[in-house]
Amino acid sequence: MVRLREGEKAVLSELKTESRNPKTLELDKMSVRELLTVMNEEDRNVYKAVKEVIPEIEKTVHAVVDALGRGGRLIYTGAGTSGRLGILDAVECVPTFSTMDEVKGIIAGGEQAFVRAKEGAEDSREDGAGDLEAINVCERDVVVALSASGRTPYCIGALEYARKNGACCVGLSCNRPAVLSAYSDIAIEVDAGPEILTGSTRLKAGTAEKLILNMISTAAMVGIGKVYKNLMVDMKATNLKLEDRTRRIVQMACECTEETAEKALTKAKGNIKAAIVMIETGISLEEAERRLSLNNGFVRRCLQTWKAEDFN
Repeated sequence: MVRLREGEKAVLSELKTESRNPKTLELDKMSVRELLTVMNEEDRNVYKAVKEVIPEIEKTVHAVVDALGRGGRLIYTGAGTSGRLGILDAVECVPTFSTMDEVKGIIAGGEQAFVRAKEGAEDSREDGAGDLEAINVCERDVVVALSASGRTPYCIGALEYARKNGACCVGLSCNRPAVLSAYSDIAIEVDAGPEILTGSTRLKAGTAEKLILNMISTAAMVGIGKVYKNLMVDMKATNLKLEDRTRRIVQMACECTEETAEKALTKAKGNIKAAIVMIETGISLEEAERRLSLNNGFVRRCLQTWKAEDFN
Protein backbone atom coordinates (compact mmCIF):
# COMPACT_ATOMS: atom_id res chain seq x y z
CA MET A 1 0.00 0.00 0.00
CA VAL A 2 1.48 3.35 -1.07
CA ARG A 3 0.61 6.24 1.24
CA LEU A 4 1.38 9.94 1.18
CA ARG A 5 5.01 10.87 0.71
CA GLU A 6 6.99 13.05 3.08
CA GLY A 7 6.15 16.69 2.46
CA GLU A 8 2.60 15.77 1.43
CA LYS A 9 1.43 14.76 4.89
CA ALA A 10 -0.75 17.69 5.82
CA VAL A 11 -1.44 17.47 9.56
CA LEU A 12 -5.13 16.75 10.02
CA SER A 13 -5.46 19.37 12.72
CA GLU A 14 -4.30 22.01 10.25
CA LEU A 15 -6.99 21.22 7.68
CA LYS A 16 -10.01 23.52 7.68
CA THR A 17 -12.33 20.55 7.22
CA GLU A 18 -10.91 18.99 10.40
CA SER A 19 -10.89 22.10 12.59
CA ARG A 20 -13.55 22.89 15.20
CA ASN A 21 -16.29 25.35 14.38
CA PRO A 22 -16.41 28.03 17.12
CA LYS A 23 -20.15 28.45 16.59
CA THR A 24 -20.91 24.85 17.58
CA LEU A 25 -18.57 24.09 20.47
CA GLU A 26 -21.67 23.28 22.57
CA LEU A 27 -23.52 21.44 19.81
CA ASP A 28 -24.69 18.70 22.15
CA LYS A 29 -26.36 21.26 24.43
CA MET A 30 -28.29 23.06 21.68
CA SER A 31 -32.00 22.67 21.19
CA VAL A 32 -33.06 21.09 17.90
CA ARG A 33 -34.17 24.50 16.62
CA GLU A 34 -30.85 26.09 17.56
CA LEU A 35 -28.89 23.27 15.92
CA LEU A 36 -30.89 23.43 12.69
CA THR A 37 -30.63 27.22 12.56
CA VAL A 38 -26.85 27.28 12.92
CA MET A 39 -26.55 24.43 10.42
CA ASN A 40 -28.60 26.38 7.90
CA GLU A 41 -26.53 29.50 8.51
CA GLU A 42 -23.30 27.58 8.00
CA ASP A 43 -24.61 26.05 4.77
CA ARG A 44 -24.87 29.55 3.33
CA ASN A 45 -21.08 29.68 3.39
CA VAL A 46 -20.99 26.83 0.89
CA TYR A 47 -22.61 28.89 -1.86
CA LYS A 48 -20.21 31.78 -1.27
CA ALA A 49 -17.24 29.42 -1.37
CA VAL A 50 -18.38 27.78 -4.61
CA LYS A 51 -18.87 31.20 -6.22
CA GLU A 52 -15.21 31.97 -5.59
CA VAL A 53 -14.06 29.01 -7.67
CA ILE A 54 -16.33 29.50 -10.68
CA PRO A 55 -13.33 30.43 -12.89
CA GLU A 56 -11.75 27.01 -12.19
CA ILE A 57 -15.09 25.27 -12.69
CA GLU A 58 -15.42 27.08 -16.02
CA LYS A 59 -12.02 25.80 -17.14
CA THR A 60 -13.10 22.29 -16.18
CA VAL A 61 -16.32 22.55 -18.20
CA HIS A 62 -14.41 23.67 -21.30
CA ALA A 63 -12.03 20.73 -20.87
CA VAL A 64 -14.93 18.29 -20.51
CA VAL A 65 -16.78 19.67 -23.56
CA ASP A 66 -13.60 19.31 -25.59
CA ALA A 67 -13.04 15.77 -24.30
CA LEU A 68 -16.58 14.62 -25.01
CA GLY A 69 -16.37 16.15 -28.47
CA ARG A 70 -13.31 13.99 -29.16
CA GLY A 71 -14.95 10.81 -27.97
CA GLY A 72 -13.47 11.03 -24.49
CA ARG A 73 -15.06 10.71 -21.07
CA LEU A 74 -15.68 12.62 -17.88
CA ILE A 75 -14.46 10.38 -15.07
CA TYR A 76 -15.03 11.08 -11.39
CA THR A 77 -12.92 9.28 -8.83
CA GLY A 78 -12.81 9.53 -5.06
CA ALA A 79 -13.18 7.77 -1.74
CA GLY A 80 -16.04 7.68 0.76
CA THR A 81 -18.57 10.50 0.48
CA SER A 82 -16.62 12.11 -2.35
CA GLY A 83 -16.60 8.89 -4.36
CA ARG A 84 -20.31 8.37 -3.78
CA LEU A 85 -21.11 11.88 -4.98
CA GLY A 86 -19.13 11.27 -8.16
CA ILE A 87 -21.03 8.05 -8.84
CA LEU A 88 -24.34 9.79 -8.12
CA ASP A 89 -23.67 12.54 -10.65
CA ALA A 90 -22.53 10.05 -13.27
CA VAL A 91 -25.54 7.80 -12.77
CA GLU A 92 -27.99 10.70 -12.93
CA CYS A 93 -26.57 11.78 -16.29
CA VAL A 94 -27.90 8.57 -17.84
CA PRO A 95 -31.65 9.33 -17.65
CA THR A 96 -31.22 13.10 -17.89
CA PHE A 97 -28.91 13.24 -20.91
CA SER A 98 -28.95 9.69 -22.31
CA THR A 99 -25.26 9.21 -21.60
CA MET A 100 -23.76 5.76 -21.91
CA ASP A 101 -20.07 5.59 -21.00
CA GLU A 102 -19.39 9.33 -21.42
CA VAL A 103 -19.67 10.02 -17.69
CA LYS A 104 -18.35 7.50 -15.21
CA GLY A 105 -17.90 7.41 -11.44
CA ILE A 106 -15.33 5.30 -9.58
CA ILE A 107 -15.10 4.84 -5.81
CA ALA A 108 -12.19 3.52 -3.77
CA GLY A 109 -12.99 -0.02 -2.67
CA GLY A 110 -15.20 -0.82 -5.63
CA GLU A 111 -18.94 -0.58 -6.15
CA GLN A 112 -19.72 -2.29 -2.84
CA ALA A 113 -18.14 0.70 -1.07
CA PHE A 114 -21.04 2.83 -2.32
CA VAL A 115 -23.46 1.27 0.15
CA ARG A 116 -21.04 0.10 2.84
CA ALA A 117 -17.97 2.06 3.88
CA LYS A 118 -14.73 0.23 3.18
CA GLU A 119 -12.22 1.59 5.66
CA GLY A 120 -8.68 2.06 4.45
CA ALA A 121 -9.59 1.96 0.76
CA GLU A 122 -8.64 5.60 0.37
CA ASP A 123 -5.08 5.07 1.62
CA SER A 124 -3.67 3.34 -1.47
CA ARG A 125 -2.18 5.26 -4.35
CA GLU A 126 -1.75 2.00 -6.20
CA ASP A 127 -5.50 1.31 -6.06
CA GLY A 128 -6.23 4.79 -7.39
CA ALA A 129 -3.97 4.16 -10.36
CA GLY A 130 -5.16 0.59 -10.83
CA ASP A 131 -8.84 1.54 -10.98
CA LEU A 132 -8.14 4.02 -13.78
CA GLU A 133 -5.94 1.53 -15.60
CA ALA A 134 -8.85 -0.91 -15.50
CA ILE A 135 -11.02 1.46 -17.55
CA ASN A 136 -8.21 2.40 -19.95
CA VAL A 137 -7.97 6.10 -19.14
CA CYS A 138 -6.31 7.93 -22.04
CA GLU A 139 -5.50 11.36 -23.46
CA ARG A 140 -9.09 11.95 -24.57
CA ASP A 141 -10.46 11.80 -21.00
CA VAL A 142 -10.93 14.29 -18.17
CA VAL A 143 -10.41 12.83 -14.70
CA VAL A 144 -11.89 14.72 -11.76
CA ALA A 145 -10.50 13.50 -8.44
CA LEU A 146 -12.65 14.47 -5.45
CA SER A 147 -11.07 14.76 -2.02
CA ALA A 148 -12.55 16.77 0.83
CA SER A 149 -9.19 16.81 2.62
CA GLY A 150 -7.27 17.46 -0.59
CA ARG A 151 -4.69 14.85 0.41
CA THR A 152 -6.33 11.45 -0.20
CA PRO A 153 -3.65 8.99 -1.47
CA TYR A 154 -6.18 7.13 -3.64
CA CYS A 155 -6.97 10.37 -5.51
CA ILE A 156 -3.32 11.32 -5.86
CA GLY A 157 -2.54 7.93 -7.34
CA ALA A 158 -5.45 8.29 -9.73
CA LEU A 159 -4.26 11.67 -11.00
CA GLU A 160 -0.67 10.46 -11.29
CA TYR A 161 -1.84 7.65 -13.55
CA ALA A 162 -4.21 9.91 -15.49
CA ARG A 163 -1.47 12.47 -16.14
CA LYS A 164 0.96 9.76 -17.24
CA ASN A 165 -1.60 8.68 -19.82
CA GLY A 166 -2.26 12.19 -21.10
CA ALA A 167 -5.68 12.81 -19.55
CA CYS A 168 -6.68 16.24 -18.29
CA CYS A 169 -6.43 16.13 -14.48
CA VAL A 170 -8.79 18.08 -12.22
CA GLY A 171 -8.41 18.11 -8.45
CA LEU A 172 -11.50 19.07 -6.44
CA SER A 173 -10.58 19.71 -2.82
CA CYS A 174 -12.32 21.32 0.15
CA ASN A 175 -9.15 22.69 1.72
CA ARG A 176 -6.75 25.38 0.62
CA PRO A 177 -3.95 24.84 -0.23
CA ALA A 178 -4.45 21.20 -1.18
CA VAL A 179 -1.78 18.56 -1.83
CA LEU A 180 -3.96 17.24 -4.65
CA SER A 181 -3.57 20.50 -6.57
CA ALA A 182 0.07 19.72 -7.35
CA TYR A 183 -1.12 16.75 -9.43
CA SER A 184 -3.83 18.71 -11.24
CA ASP A 185 -3.98 20.62 -14.51
CA ILE A 186 -6.97 22.44 -13.01
CA ALA A 187 -7.18 22.85 -9.24
CA ILE A 188 -10.55 23.59 -7.66
CA GLU A 189 -10.00 24.45 -4.01
CA VAL A 190 -13.26 25.33 -2.29
CA ASP A 191 -13.15 26.43 1.36
CA ALA A 192 -16.53 26.51 3.11
CA GLY A 193 -15.03 26.58 6.60
CA PRO A 194 -15.13 24.02 9.42
CA GLU A 195 -18.07 21.64 9.74
CA ILE A 196 -20.63 22.07 12.53
CA LEU A 197 -19.76 18.49 13.49
CA THR A 198 -15.98 18.44 13.53
CA GLY A 199 -14.51 16.49 10.64
CA SER A 200 -17.87 15.34 9.22
CA THR A 201 -17.14 16.23 5.60
CA ARG A 202 -20.40 14.70 4.38
CA LEU A 203 -21.89 18.06 5.45
CA LYS A 204 -20.59 21.34 3.98
CA ALA A 205 -17.71 19.78 2.07
CA GLY A 206 -20.04 17.20 0.55
CA THR A 207 -22.57 19.89 -0.33
CA ALA A 208 -19.87 21.95 -2.03
CA GLU A 209 -18.73 18.94 -4.05
CA LYS A 210 -22.29 18.12 -5.08
CA LEU A 211 -22.93 21.69 -6.23
CA ILE A 212 -19.73 21.74 -8.27
CA LEU A 213 -20.42 18.37 -9.90
CA ASN A 214 -23.91 19.59 -10.81
CA MET A 215 -22.31 22.61 -12.48
CA ILE A 216 -19.66 20.62 -14.35
CA SER A 217 -21.93 17.94 -15.79
CA THR A 218 -24.90 20.19 -16.56
CA ALA A 219 -22.83 22.91 -18.25
CA ALA A 220 -20.88 20.29 -20.19
CA MET A 221 -24.07 18.65 -21.45
CA VAL A 222 -25.35 22.04 -22.57
CA GLY A 223 -22.03 22.47 -24.33
CA ILE A 224 -22.40 19.30 -26.39
CA GLY A 225 -25.97 19.94 -27.51
CA LYS A 226 -28.03 17.89 -25.10
CA VAL A 227 -30.14 20.90 -24.11
CA TYR A 228 -32.41 23.20 -26.13
CA LYS A 229 -33.40 26.41 -24.38
CA ASN A 230 -33.65 25.05 -20.83
CA LEU A 231 -35.16 21.73 -21.83
CA MET A 232 -33.76 18.17 -21.60
CA VAL A 233 -34.06 17.26 -25.25
CA ASP A 234 -31.83 14.17 -25.09
CA MET A 235 -33.79 12.52 -22.31
CA LYS A 236 -35.09 8.98 -22.76
CA ALA A 237 -38.59 8.11 -21.55
CA THR A 238 -38.18 4.95 -19.48
CA ASN A 239 -41.35 5.23 -17.39
CA LEU A 240 -44.80 6.85 -17.48
CA LYS A 241 -43.63 10.02 -15.73
CA LEU A 242 -40.86 10.53 -18.26
CA GLU A 243 -43.16 9.78 -21.18
CA ASP A 244 -45.40 12.59 -20.00
CA ARG A 245 -42.35 14.83 -19.58
CA THR A 246 -41.22 14.22 -23.17
CA ARG A 247 -44.60 15.42 -24.44
CA ARG A 248 -44.42 18.51 -22.28
CA ILE A 249 -40.85 19.21 -23.41
CA VAL A 250 -41.90 19.17 -27.06
CA GLN A 251 -44.97 21.29 -26.26
CA MET A 252 -42.87 23.90 -24.45
CA ALA A 253 -40.16 23.92 -27.09
CA CYS A 254 -42.57 24.35 -29.99
CA GLU A 255 -45.47 26.06 -28.19
CA CYS A 256 -47.77 23.47 -29.71
CA THR A 257 -50.67 21.34 -28.54
CA GLU A 258 -50.30 18.05 -26.73
CA GLU A 259 -51.76 16.29 -29.75
CA THR A 260 -49.18 17.80 -32.10
CA ALA A 261 -46.37 16.86 -29.73
CA GLU A 262 -47.68 13.32 -29.36
CA LYS A 263 -47.92 12.79 -33.13
CA ALA A 264 -44.43 14.12 -33.74
CA LEU A 265 -42.94 11.97 -30.98
CA THR A 266 -44.66 8.90 -32.38
CA LYS A 267 -43.24 9.59 -35.84
CA ALA A 268 -39.83 10.29 -34.34
CA LYS A 269 -39.94 7.07 -32.28
CA GLY A 270 -39.49 9.05 -29.07
CA ASN A 271 -36.60 11.20 -30.34
CA ILE A 272 -37.34 14.56 -28.73
CA LYS A 273 -34.85 16.50 -30.82
CA ALA A 274 -36.17 15.14 -34.08
CA ALA A 275 -39.77 15.77 -33.01
CA ILE A 276 -38.99 19.42 -32.29
CA VAL A 277 -37.21 19.92 -35.61
CA MET A 278 -40.04 18.23 -37.50
CA ILE A 279 -42.68 20.44 -35.92
CA GLU A 280 -40.69 23.65 -36.33
CA THR A 281 -39.69 23.02 -39.97
CA GLY A 282 -42.27 20.64 -41.37
CA ILE A 283 -39.59 18.32 -42.71
CA SER A 284 -39.58 14.52 -42.55
CA LEU A 285 -38.02 12.41 -39.81
CA GLU A 286 -35.20 11.34 -42.11
CA GLU A 287 -34.38 14.93 -43.03
CA ALA A 288 -34.63 16.06 -39.40
CA GLU A 289 -32.18 13.35 -38.35
CA ARG A 290 -29.83 14.27 -41.21
CA ARG A 291 -29.83 17.94 -40.25
CA LEU A 292 -29.33 17.15 -36.58
CA SER A 293 -26.35 14.99 -37.50
CA LEU A 294 -24.85 17.78 -39.61
CA ASN A 295 -25.22 20.13 -36.65
CA ASN A 296 -23.75 17.70 -34.09
CA GLY A 297 -27.11 17.25 -32.36
CA PHE A 298 -27.66 20.92 -31.55
CA VAL A 299 -31.35 21.69 -32.02
CA ARG A 300 -30.86 25.46 -32.07
CA ARG A 301 -28.14 25.29 -34.72
CA CYS A 302 -30.29 22.96 -36.77
CA LEU A 303 -33.23 25.37 -36.72
CA GLN A 304 -31.02 28.38 -37.39
CA THR A 305 -29.41 26.81 -40.47
CA TRP A 306 -32.82 25.74 -41.76
CA LYS A 307 -34.22 29.26 -41.35
CA ALA A 308 -31.16 30.73 -43.05
CA GLU A 309 -31.59 28.39 -46.00
CA ASP A 310 -35.31 29.13 -46.16
CA PHE A 311 -34.66 32.88 -46.10
CA ASN A 312 -32.17 32.61 -48.96
